[in-house]
Amino acid sequence: MKNILLVEDDKFLSTLLKNRLEKEGLTVTHASDGEEAVNILRSGMRPDLTLLDIILPKKNGFEVLEEIQQDPGLKDVPIIIISNLGQDTDVSKGKDLGAVEYYVKAQTSIDDLVDKVKSFIGVA
Repeated sequence: MKNILLVEDDKFLSTLLKNRLEKEGLTVTHASDGEEAVNILRSGMRPDLTLLDIILPKKNGFEVLEEIQQDPGLKDVPIIIISNLGQDTDVSKGKDLGAVEYYVKAQTSIDDLVDKVKSFIGVA
């Protein structure tokens, strides 16, 4: 069973995404802010993939990425950013901080995102 950590503060979007991913047979753990996400990872959870928003309460996605990069036990966790921030500078900052992909919410449908997640973690 593949595990996804979904870090998203928008209740509607996180519920929608969680339900869609679970329909595909994935286990989804949800964090609604950056601090909670870091705590979940530090507690020993090793997701196959983390979906990370950038604009979050307590710690933003860039701060979460920085903390993950500084922790040798966490830096191998693959992260895909899903954000409304679509500027080139945001995308390159996310990738510089270790994100494997960066998707702009307005340009990516839920179906596309679910397909991308499945293909990334090798679930047909």
